[in-house]
Amino acid sequence: MAQKNNKKSLDFFGKSNYTWMLVGAALILVGMLLMAGGKSADPNVFNADEVYSFRRITLAPILIIAGFCVEVFAIFKKH
Repeated sequence: MAQKNNKKSLDFFGKSNYTWMLVGAALILVGMLLMAGGKSADPNVFNADEVYSFRRITLAPILIIAGFCVEVFAIFKKH
């Protein structure tokens, strides 16, 4: 009987916590993938529209920050 109570006290996170953690990790991953790229085939050519696009400068960082916020929520959420 004492081992049951000990096992229960070691469960820090429930199923919903892990689900939220996966959602946060997915947001971070999508943000990183959206930020990647922009390489030019010719190293002497710089395409500013490609590098400084809305996707890379605005959307991707917002998704990454949102993912970290979801991760913090998942850690502090009580099950």
